Amino acid sequence: MLGDDGNYAQDWYLESFLDLADDARAAPEKGKIFAVQWGMRGCPACRRLHTVYFAKPEIEAFVRERFEIVHLDTFGSREVTDIDGERLREKALAAKHAVRTTPTFQFIAPRDGELAEVARMPGLLAEPDFLAMFRFVSERGYVDGSFETWLKARQGG
Repeated sequence: MLGDDGNYAQDWYLESFLDLADDARAAPEKGKIFAVQWGMRGCPACRRLHTVYFAKPEIEAFVRERFEIVHLDTFGSREVTDIDGERLREKALAAKHAVRTTPTFQFIAPRDGELAEVARMPGLLAEPDFLAMFRFVSERGYVDGSFETWLKARQGG
């Protein structure tokens, strides 16, 4: 939950050496999809994500079973190796990827033979849409189009 660094994270999040390409390549070997969850100290939506959303067994189980998640801090100073091999501090990496709100989830998977961000959840969506975004990614809905199009098709509209 609340770590020593003041950030919320789950105890089942991936313990990583912060080489995102290695983590992204290893996830499918476990039958999972790799994601980065960006947070920051004092973020009320991050607290809600971890104390309300992930406290619900149906949300926690779905995400935990299908995703390998690494938590990064938008203002952090740990050195991270990005999927393209560039080494940056967390804060610089957040800027590079235009992470402007927390929590943000970046979903990373192979696309055209290269690792790439295949979907993004900027901010905390309402619970049904939050879980739907994880379903969209786990079903590889991003291959055929946007989350919005995928969601409308499932809602009959």
